Amino acid sequence: MAEPTQIRISREGAVMIITLYRPEAMNAFTAVMKDEMIAALDEADNDDSIRAVIVTGQGERAFCAGADLSAGAETFDYDKRVESDSPVQPDGSINWSHDLVRDSGGELSLRIFAAKKPVIGAINGAAVGIGVTMQMPMDMRLASTKARFGFVFARRGIVPEAASSWFLPRLVGLPTALDWCMSGRIFGADEALAAGLVQSVHEPEDLLPAALALAEKLTADSAPVSIAATRHMLWRMAGASHPNVAHRWDSRMIFARGRMGDAKEGVVSFLEKRPAKFTDSVAKDYPVFEPFDIDPGYE
Repeated sequence: MAEPTQIRISREGAVMIITLYRPEAMNAFTAVMKDEMIAALDEADNDDSIRAVIVTGQGERAFCAGADLSAGAETFDYDKRVESDSPVQPDGSINWSHDLVRDSGGELSLRIFAAKKPVIGAINGAAVGIGVTMQMPMDMRLASTKARFGFVFARRGIVPEAASSWFLPRLVGLPTALDWCMSGRIFGADEALAAGLVQSVHEPEDLLPAALALAEKLTADSAPVSIAATRHMLWRMAGASHPNVAHRWDSRMIFARGRMGDAKEGVVSFLEKRPAKFTDSVAKDYPVFEPFDIDPGYE
């Protein structure tokens, strides 16, 4: 990938760390940042030496302060920010399939949702708007004591985005999701912990080490392809209409994985009482089964 300008990518062993890097703007979200994050996730999925991804923000003030508001009143009026090819037709109707109608935060959320490596949020400071909704498809979130959260959309005259209306109620329950989204109030790390939005709270200097330790715990002894498949199965089946959908996917995955080297190594290593040496590749050996339809234009 090209050298990014609004994120920084580093490695700690088998962990890729993506740092949102616009400290002068409290790491506010832009289309460039979105594209760079997606490219980094693509790189992680295609590199078998990367076992997990951590996303954090530069500095202690902010994880991500939300969308860049430098366009002022027209920040969310996208058709007025282009000189041509507007989704608004001459007769006033709207072309709802136009690229400009699509929410860029949702593009990022769906890419995180599709990741084949565990994604951990290390929330180091303020996280509002897209700064909090981009966390929803991350597998686990750890917060600094300085972290603050806000689903502030109603206070800006818009609505929740980044597919958070699907993710958030599944994480914290509908009443809490409605409270946070309708009031738009800012709340702290302790409330986020109590509601289950984050798994733990840490002093600022302990946050990244805790996230790295979690990444190690999740990946050290498990087969990478099995982790990828498990991640997709649990996340996607949260929205399945019937357990039979999960049964169909379980059956296919068990059959496919059972024929591969990792399953044999898992059994033999257990019987021989030694650590397993898994060799299947996430980039090359991941079994692809889609037990339900996904609009290919919005993957």
